[in-house]
Amino acid sequence: MTWYQQGISEERNGHTTEVFTVSQVSALVQALLDDMRLQDIWIRGEITNLKIHGSGHRYFSLGEKSMDHSAVLSCVMWRNDAQRVNCELGDGMDVLVFGSIGHYAPQGRYQLYVRDIRPAGRGEKHLMVEQWKVQLAAEGCFDPLKKRPLPTFPSLVGVVTSETGAVLQDIRNVISRRYPLELVVSPTAVQGEGAHQEIAQALHRVEARVEVIILARGGGSFEDLFPFNHPDVVRAISACPVPVVSAIGHEVDVTLADFAADVRAPTPSAAAELVVPDRVSVLESLGESRKMMGNRLLARLDRAGADLCEVRERLSPRRIGQKVTARREDVSILSDRMIRGISSRIALERERLSAAAEILAARNPAHLLRKGYCILQKEGRVIRSVGETAPGDFLSLRLRDGEVDTRVERVYHDPEI
Repeated sequence: MTWYQQGISEERNGHTTEVFTVSQVSALVQALLDDMRLQDIWIRGEITNLKIHGSGHRYFSLGEKSMDHSAVLSCVMWRNDAQRVNCELGDGMDVLVFGSIGHYAPQGRYQLYVRDIRPAGRGEKHLMVEQWKVQLAAEGCFDPLKKRPLPTFPSLVGVVTSETGAVLQDIRNVISRRYPLELVVSPTAVQGEGAHQEIAQALHRVEARVEVIILARGGGSFEDLFPFNHPDVVRAISACPVPVVSAIGHEVDVTLADFAADVRAPTPSAAAELVVPDRVSVLESLGESRKMMGNRLLARLDRAGADLCEVRERLSPRRIGQKVTARREDVSILSDRMIRGISSRIALERERLSAAAEILAARNPAHLLRKGYCILQKEGRVIRSVGETAPGDFLSLRLRDGEVDTRVERVYHDPEI
């Protein structure tokens, strides 16, 4: 029998009763809690009453509630262990904690001394993502020196996303409003088993045909966005020969694909705004530039005229006398040179303005109609993919000088596009 089992014997009413001291009972509880089944264990529960002490220690309770019972376990995590936790803790958070049960004698209670905390249910995948992040960073996939600027005036934009979701339509709407151009859609699954392989293949399939790529999907849970953390996707983005803009989930969602992309956008619509300019702003800027160049040319002409008048005044008969004839010839030569130079500069600036105007005209959809292209519509809506038509559909062809109604006989989808 150990010392804490040997209490003080006291006789009452003819019976001997063993009396323990407080310290003896505390030692007995401590001995019971030294059971190896209560040491170095994982426990799942909900954080409540979280308090962060000024010293850095964290005190909280781990709760469990069900239909027939509830339980609460007091927990303490010392500062050195708390500093290693890589997630923000908060009341109501479902967590997995690692530690050992111990007895706190000064207050006569048992508590869990926590050494590690992880979000419950997501711990393993979170750890996997952290390992991938370290590995891919070592490969240079996140190197900021590899980030490339986006083209100012792209003519072809690739979109890698699901062809059935609202994301694709949002991107089309923004681009058609801001700066109409051709989109090359490379469809892919964006969640589920094997989605990471499809995403990587979709990037490879379109990268040689466009000048910039938007990689996008709507919001979702950590599980939904998990394929965009996969090394296959990250390496495909890093090796892509053209800039990639990532727009994955909501603004608060961050995946490893975002770190590898050249530019990260908070939403798919914002990504579309980043890859194309606003044609209204471009036209306004060109108008301002044209006006500024015209004003500069007029100012130069005014200065040249003033200089010419000054030279003529200096070479007048009143000041030159016998050298009038020679000076007049010099003035004439100088005047001719100045006029030719000014005329040449004006012609050059006019050519530049004309070239800029031709570029704008070439990007005008009406110009494409005059060249023999047409706009295909179904029930007043522009058709951009064969997937939007079916045999028997009645369509309208918008030509340069009118419209033609037609009916679809056959639909052929090219799987390589």
